[in-house]
Amino acid sequence: MYKSLPYQSLSVDTFTYMNDEYVVIAQPFTGKCVFLEWDHVEMSFRNYDNITGTSTVVCKPIVIEKQLYVIVAQLFGGSHIYKRDIFANKFIKIQDIEVIKIRKPNDIETFRVDDNWYFVVADSSKAGCTTIYKWNGNGFYSHQSVHMWYRDTDVEYVEIANKPHLILSSSSQRPIIYQWNKKYNNFSKQAEIPDTEDVYAVKHFSNKDDVYLCLTRFIGDSRVIKWEGGAMITEIQRMPSRGSMVFQPLQIGDHKYAILGSDYSFTQVFHWDNEKGKFVKFQELNIQAPRSFTHVSIEKKHSFLFASSFKGSTQIYEHVIIDLSA
Repeated sequence: MYKSLPYQSLSVDTFTYMNDEYVVIAQPFTGKCVFLEWDHVEMSFRNYDNITGTSTVVCKPIVIEKQLYVIVAQLFGGSHIYKRDIFANKFIKIQDIEVIKIRKPNDIETFRVDDNWYFVVADSSKAGCTTIYKWNGNGFYSHQSVHMWYRDTDVEYVEIANKPHLILSSSSQRPIIYQWNKKYNNFSKQAEIPDTEDVYAVKHFSNKDDVYLCLTRFIGDSRVIKWEGGAMITEIQRMPSRGSMVFQPLQIGDHKYAILGSDYSFTQVFHWDNEKGKFVKFQELNIQAPRSFTHVSIEKKHSFLFASSFKGSTQIYEHVIIDLSA
C-alpha cells in the first residue's frame, strides 16, 4: 500500500504527455475527471487538473501529434471531447458526442490503424449503439456503428498476426470478434468466442508470440484462454469469481500479473509462471468494489498500481522487489 485517495472512482488510465507521466481517474459521484502528475521533487503524485461534468464513467486520454485530447463519457448530460490548451493551461471542450448513438457509455478504447487515430465507445443501453469515431485533423467523427441493440459492456482492441481486431462483450451474447477490413476501411464481424456465456469484459496480454485473453465473469469462473485468431481458442485456466467486474492483465518490467477484482471477497493478484505456462496465486488486496486497474512507471525506478473503487477509496500500491538472496 502506498496511498489511499479519499474518493470513489470507476475508470483509471495512465498516459505520457510532454515527457511526463499522468494518471486520470473518473469519479462518477462528483462527475470529475481528476488528473494526477508525478512530482519529481516531492516524489509523490499531486493534482494536475480536473474536468468537471456529471456522472462521469470514463475519462480516456489520447495524444495525437503532441496534442492531448480527453474523451469524457457520462451517463447524463451527453459525452464530450476536451483538448489541453497549453497556452491557457486548461482543458477546453471542443466537441459533443451525438446522444442518439451513445446513451449509456460503459467503456472506451483508443487505437491507431494505418496512421489514422480512432476511439470506440461500448454502449450498454438497449437503444444505444457501440460506435467507432475517427480523427480527421480537426475533430472526431462517427466512422462506423457496430453491434446495435446488444447492450455492450466492454470493448478491447487487439492485434493478432498484424491484423487489428475489436472484441465486444455484451450482457446478451458471447463476445464477438470483429476484424479490420483493409479494403472497406472498417471492421467486419469475424467470429464469436465459443463456450463463453455471461462474459462482462475481455482484456488481452501477449507472451512471446502468443496472445491470451482474460475473460471476466461476475459469478462463476473467470478464464484465461489462448487465442490463435478467429474462433480458435485453448483454455489455459479458470479462476473462481465472486462478484468480479474486472480481470486485468498487467506487465511491470519482466513480471506479468493478472488482477481479478471482487465485490464480495479479496481481490486476487496472480503472477505468470513461465514454466507452468499459467498464472499462480501471488497476493490478496483489500479493495471495495474494484472496477479498473492500471499501472504507471516513473523513471524506471518506481512502479505503481492504481485501483479504482466504486464504493470506497481509490488505492495506490507500489510494486516492490525484495532481494531475498542476502
